[in-house]
Amino acid sequence: MPIRTARAAALTTLWLLAAAGCGPSGGRPEQFRGAEEVVFWHFWGGRDLPVVEDVIARFNASQSRYWVRGVAMPGANLDLKLFLAIAGGQPPDVMNHDEPVVADWAHRGALTPLSELATPEELERLGAWLYPAATRLATYDGRLYALVNGLDVRALYYNKTLLREAGLAPIAERGPHTLAELDLIAETITPPGSEDFDRVGYLPDPRRLWAWGVVFGGRFADPDARDAAARVTCDSPEVVDALLWMAGYSQRYGADRVAAFRSGDQALTGAAFPLLAGRRYAAIMDGQWRVRDLAEAQAAAAARGEGIDEVGVCPLPPPPGGVERAGWVNGNYFLVPRGADCPAGAWEFMKFWAGLGHEDQAARTAAAGGWIPASPEVVERPAFQDFLKQRPLFATFVELAASDNQLPTPPLPVASTYYREVTAAAQDAMYRGAEPRARLEQAAERTRARLRAALAE
Repeated sequence: MPIRTARAAALTTLWLLAAAGCGPSGGRPEQFRGAEEVVFWHFWGGRDLPVVEDVIARFNASQSRYWVRGVAMPGANLDLKLFLAIAGGQPPDVMNHDEPVVADWAHRGALTPLSELATPEELERLGAWLYPAATRLATYDGRLYALVNGLDVRALYYNKTLLREAGLAPIAERGPHTLAELDLIAETITPPGSEDFDRVGYLPDPRRLWAWGVVFGGRFADPDARDAAARVTCDSPEVVDALLWMAGYSQRYGADRVAAFRSGDQALTGAAFPLLAGRRYAAIMDGQWRVRDLAEAQAAAAARGEGIDEVGVCPLPPPPGGVERAGWVNGNYFLVPRGADCPAGAWEFMKFWAGLGHEDQAARTAAAGGWIPASPEVVERPAFQDFLKQRPLFATFVELAASDNQLPTPPLPVASTYYREVTAAAQDAMYRGAEPRARLEQAAERTRARLRAALAE
């Protein structure tokens, strides 16, 4: 198909998606006939979709000037869809995203900075209102380009029941406080050289080098580097040490066995939590969304008249000289594309969902979705505090969200490339025997080359 024809077909598809809308928010009620339309692209589906539709409905009912129409954008290539829509003069007014694209899209001039949407008073308030992690996720080159509506944080889940049975009662009661204690869990549950490898104490995930590198004291980027490309620091000693530790598990248990065990997680049915599925792990790093899975598993077991293993959550344990309450953070955030028809309405909707000036509404939304708010002022509201009382394990993730040591993928115009390069390096070190330092140096040089090219465009 010729490029012009393909582009026209893609734009036609985008127009049809926008016209169709998303479920109940697709048809405009009579009372909103005179309101300005705000087209909202999002990726939400499944059990989260009713929560999204509810917040849209509540915003629409809260005022009469704007009417938000939600449009679910299925599949991948959301960046292609957006840039085609911008080129065709039909971008959405606001979109929700969860990939590290802020710096890339802002660098290409595709985003409207918040300074063109918010009042000076609102911008000043955001500085203190947001958690540090939410500010970092939304910032490129010293300017805010996004408003975070939910943070994703990782911590260590551990099976208290299994640890007690293994003779590790002190650690079971409080969780591992040090990296040595986490290693002890692994060696106790599955001693190196053991023939049985259907259960492990702990196994590092190559994707989580982004978290362990920070826990070891690394930062993945040097924002003060004179040469912009020198900002890429995934080959720093601390990150190398983190990968050496991770790769040590493959050396002890065998790279092929570790890779095969990890691939088994993908074969679990539905959204099964590996910590509970056949007790595959005694400890595992995962996000706050697993608290909901645990609650559902507990309710299902209770309905059958059965018990369930007791689970705890703790921060990632650091090595000597490492960083406490540290890790990798990402999240969901709102963006307003350049050329949007109704940026003012987009901003009002963004504030309503995230909670700036609407903290009670945002607390209700976050509690319904099981999401970490971007601001402590939302966390403090009664609706969210009631949620934390019902889900006490969730509180650990909220506490970590407030830590200054929760860092996102560095805000570089090649952030997505950087993320893939580092993850691939960790996979090669853990599963294919690559030397960690050399492989991270290779990832750094590849990313620096891409960054130089991006900055030269």
